[in-house]
Amino acid sequence: MIVTVTPNPSLDRTYEVPSLERGDVIRATGERMDPGGKGVNVSRAVAAAGRRTVAVLPLGGAPGALVAELLDAQGIEVAPVPVAGATRSNIALAEADGVLTKINAPGPELSAAEQELLLETVRRQSRDADWIACCGSLPRGLAPSWYADLVARAHAAGTRIALDTSGPALLAALRERPDVVKPNAEELAEAVGRSLATVGDAVKAAEELRERGACAVLASLGADGQLLVDAAGVWYGSAQVDAVRSNVGAGDASLAGFLIAGGSGPDALASAIAHGAAAVQLPGSVMPTPRDLDPAAVTVTSAVPVDRELTEPVP
Repeated sequence: MIVTVTPNPSLDRTYEVPSLERGDVIRATGERMDPGGKGVNVSRAVAAAGRRTVAVLPLGGAPGALVAELLDAQGIEVAPVPVAGATRSNIALAEADGVLTKINAPGPELSAAEQELLLETVRRQSRDADWIACCGSLPRGLAPSWYADLVARAHAAGTRIALDTSGPALLAALRERPDVVKPNAEELAEAVGRSLATVGDAVKAAEELRERGACAVLASLGADGQLLVDAAGVWYGSAQVDAVRSNVGAGDASLAGFLIAGGSGPDALASAIAHGAAAVQLPGSVMPTPRDLDPAAVTVTSAVPVDRELTEPVP
């Protein structure tokens, strides 16, 4: 069972549009409304795979009630933490060529009492968990050290923890040795304070995060695939994708695939890549089911192409 923690969830509206022109009236060709937030998406992907998951998240106002209703409709157990502020609403515009424009609201500010209740709810819900996945940005009111506190509490209870965040929150949590961290290329570059031009640069950056405390690093390099760096070695993998429809939640689907497959080793990396590749070919933030996966399209190797230039280098 996988417990997810989303400190700053959202109600996400995704509109598919032919193209985005500033100042024009644009007619959408498709629309979706989904519960949002990185941890929420991980829960949705885990549930789509037929596994049990519990989503812990602060919810407030009418948007929060709708998020809970949408999650329940997808068969996801919700452990809500009532908060005074309203849950944020986000908008995504997905163009026909795969370009995505997102407008994310800041979300409510959590009081000290609400923050502690969130931690306590995680503790109660994770007693039988195989993994806790803590994902996304921190809402207003939470210090960068909040994730570090959560990692420490999880380890004290004997539970493995995966962390998908960035910036000061990621750096602060490393000292508590999270079992796996999942940065993308930009977040990886930000964490080490230097640019990434090749796959080898990404490997070195991931190894540096391990030196700072991460037990394993699952790094997404976008169109250039994914890396897994842990105590056993380094693996690189990629998958053939015919057409990208929307990359909303693709990284979250990857993390879910990784944890579903055990959360370590090349087989888990292959599962992560298969789930991410399937997600980008679906509309909005739809999470893939087992029938959407194409394991045959995935390749994983320990012969890492360190000299390969990234399609989108990070300056």
